Amino acid sequence: VQLQASGGGSVQAGGSLRLSCVASGFTSDHYNIVWFRQAPGKEREAVSYISDDRKYYTDSVKGRFTISRDKAKSTVYLQMNSVKPGDTAVYYCAARRGFTLISGIWRQQERYDYWGQGTQVTVSS
Repeated sequence: VQLQASGGGSVQAGGSLRLSCVASGFTSDHYNIVWFRQAPGKEREAVSYISDDRKYYTDSVKGRFTISRDKAKSTVYLQMNSVKPGDTAVYYCAARRGFTLISGIWRQQERYDYWGQGTQVTVSS
């Protein structure tokens, strides 16, 4: 299984970016994808999650970020609108097979078996 994250870049506050995570190697499309981010000097934090029947967002991005997936393209997107300097980080996508995670544990990094490389997002004020 491989995950390929892309779409990062530099943007001004208030602008938008769309991150993509292409998954390859899964034998079925029943897998969960999560986006994490890590800012310099900070711990990695979960941003958003998608499964067959659930979507979760961390509080700081609710109303601004939208996660979606295109199963035909094996791709999960993270649409980032109204970005803020605090969104500056390296964004990683990760995946796991199996059942949907309940709220509260989707944030746990150890739940995910596969990780992509990061894509840098820089938001300037």
